[in-house]
Amino acid sequence: MRASEVGEYVFCHRAWWLHHVQGHSSANAQELAAGAAMHAGHGRLVGFASALRALAVFLVVAAAVYFIFSLIAAGPH
Repeated sequence: MRASEVGEYVFCHRAWWLHHVQGHSSANAQELAAGAAMHAGHGRLVGFASALRALAVFLVVAAAVYFIFSLIAAGPH
């Protein structure tokens, strides 16, 4: 059982029963499909943002390592 089914049952157990036991479909199927598509798009954006954040952390660490090695290579003056 998915979390959405639990939420549906908690909200209205009769609606859950009609949908999952009796096989009746929702009257707002188009709105549900549009919401699912919007959530999928948002999920892709969150994944892209996470990848950009990982790249930013990598670049900061690389810059710090480069800076430290450049100080070591320069030696004491």
